[in-house]
Amino acid sequence: MASNDDPNKQKPQRSPADANNLEGLGMDELLNLYDQKMATFAEGEIVRGRVVKVTSTEVVVDIGYKSEGLLPINQVTGYNGEVTVKRGDEIDVFVERLEDVSGYVQLSREKAERMLVWDRIEAAYKADEAITGRVVDRVKGGLSVDVGGVKAFLPGSLIDTKPIKNLDVLRGQEFRFKIVSFDKKRSNIVLSRRALVEVEQSKQKLETFGRLEEGKLTHGVVKNITDYGVFVDLGGVDGLLHITDISWGRVNHPSEYFNVGDEIEVMVLKFDPSAERVSLGYKQKSPDPWSDVVHRYPLGSRVHGKVVSLADYGAFVELEDGVEGLIHVSEMSWTKKVRNPAKLLSIGADVEAVVSDVNIPNRRISLSLKALEENPWDTIAQRYPVGAVITGKVRNLTDFGAFVEVEEGIDGLIHISDMSWNRRLKHPSEVLKKGDTVQARVISVDGENQRLSLSVREFLPNEWDAFAKTHKIGDELVGTIAKITDFGLFIRVADGVEGLAHVSEVQRDPKAKLDKTFTPGEAIRARIIKLDPQDRKIGLTTRDVEPLTDEERAQAGGAAEHHEHPAAPQAPDEETPES
Repeated sequence: MASNDDPNKQKPQRSPADANNLEGLGMDELLNLYDQKMATFAEGEIVRGRVVKVTSTEVVVDIGYKSEGLLPINQVTGYNGEVTVKRGDEIDVFVERLEDVSGYVQLSREKAERMLVWDRIEAAYKADEAITGRVVDRVKGGLSVDVGGVKAFLPGSLIDTKPIKNLDVLRGQEFRFKIVSFDKKRSNIVLSRRALVEVEQSKQKLETFGRLEEGKLTHGVVKNITDYGVFVDLGGVDGLLHITDISWGRVNHPSEYFNVGDEIEVMVLKFDPSAERVSLGYKQKSPDPWSDVVHRYPLGSRVHGKVVSLADYGAFVELEDGVEGLIHVSEMSWTKKVRNPAKLLSIGADVEAVVSDVNIPNRRISLSLKALEENPWDTIAQRYPVGAVITGKVRNLTDFGAFVEVEEGIDGLIHISDMSWNRRLKHPSEVLKKGDTVQARVISVDGENQRLSLSVREFLPNEWDAFAKTHKIGDELVGTIAKITDFGLFIRVADGVEGLAHVSEVQRDPKAKLDKTFTPGEAIRARIIKLDPQDRKIGLTTRDVEPLTDEERAQAGGAAEHHEHPAAPQAPDEETPES
C-alpha cells in the first residue's frame, strides 16, 4: 500500500462485495474480521463503491467502510446539468478523508478518474496504442486536448499531414492520437494526430491504387477547387480533374460544376502509382457530341442557340452542351460592316442562324446570320435600274468621290469625274459635303461586286451650255492662262470652260518659247475664232487684240482669284465607306 506522500500512485481498489461471505462465522471472528477490514482502508486510495442515495447536493456511496462516503453532486453532473449516476450504480472513488466531523467518509470522483486516466494513458504509451481525445482550445503553438479529463498538448506541426489554416474549426471535435511524449510526474503529455493520419493514408493509398484502372469509373470527394481544375480525394490519393475534362462544352470556372465536399463519379484517365499522380475525367462519362455532329447540323440547316461569348471577330453560340458555332462578323449582315459584334448581339441572347460550314477535325461550326435574309445586292438592279433617279444623303467623302446612302446599308458612289461637266475638281468637297442630301442618277449597277455608280452632274449647271448661249465667234474676252504647252495656251474663259490659243495664234516674240513669255494664272485678252458646243471646243487668238490695260489686268486678276479654286481641304472622314 502506498503512503499518503504519493497521491498519484494508484491504491488497491476495494469493493463492498468483499464482505458478503460471512455466514458461519462467530461473533469474535466477525469482530476480528471487521477490525482487519477497517485497518485496510486508508486515505489516498481508490475504492469501488455503490450509490445508495442521491440528493440535491451530495451522493451517498457505500464503500464497505463503517461509515458511508459523501460525494459532491457537481462531480457527477454532466455539461447539460443532469446527474450521471443513480442508486445502485457502482463507481470508482478516491478516499479524501476517512471520517470528518460528521462521521462520513469524504470522497472524490474527479481524482479517482484522473488517476485512472493517467494509468490508462501510461499503459497506452508503453503499448504504443492510440487514445481518443477531444480538442478543447487553441493554445500557443497548437491545441489543447482533453483525454478523459487530462489535458494534453497537440503541436500544430503534428495535427495533420498538411497545414491547417484555421485551427479553431477543430475545437470540440474528437480524434484518435498517438502519444509521442509522456511524463506523469510533470503532468506532461504530447500527442500526434499526424502519425495516425500518415499510417491511414499509406494504407488507403495502397488500397486505392490497387483498385484504380484506366478507363474505369470511380468515386471520390471534391477536396479543392482551383482556376485550372478540381482535386478529388479518391481515398488517400488526390486525383486532378482538369478544367478541360469537366465538360465537352465551355467551362469558365470549375466552381460552376462542383463544390468542395461533393461526392462525384469520375473516370480514371491515367495514373502513376510511383509518382502518385492520377488524371481524372468527368466529360468522358458521356459520348463526345462531336462524333456525329455533321449529321445533327448539316450544311444549310437552321439552328438555334445561345450567345456565350463575344470577340472582336465574331460571336460564339452554344448549340448544345459541348458544341459551339461561330458567327463571324462578315456573316452578320449583308450590307453593314460590323466592327463590334456587341452592337448586334449580347451574351445570353437566343439566336437563330444557318450552318455554313462544319469542320470535324478542328471541331468548328461556322454559322451565318445574314443567310437568314435575302441578299439585297441580288435584287439591286431591279430596285435601282440604270437611269433611275435617287435621292440620298452624302455619308462619306474620299479623294476619289462621295458615298451616298440610297437605303440602309446600301451606298452608291459618285465619282469625282461625275460631279461636274467641265471643271477639273481637286476634291469632292468642292461640290459636296458630308450630310448633304443630293439627287443623282444611277449610271451603273454591279450586284455581284456590290457596286452602285451614281452621277450628279446632270443636275448641276452646264458651264458649256451657258457659255455657248452668251458668246459667239469674234467676241473678245479676258481670261487667265490655265496651262502652257508647246502647242499653245489653255485659257480659262469662264468657270469650267477653257479655250485653246494655238501657238500660231499667240502674239509673241517668235524666237521665245511660250513658257518664257507667259505664266499660269496670268490675265490675257483673246478673241473667239472657233466655237463648237457639240465637241465643247473653243479656239482663241491673241493676234490683232489690244493688250490689257493696268485696270483691266487688275480686274482680271481679281476675277482669276475668284474663279481659281484653292487646294481641296482634307475630307473630314478619310475612312473607306462601309459597303
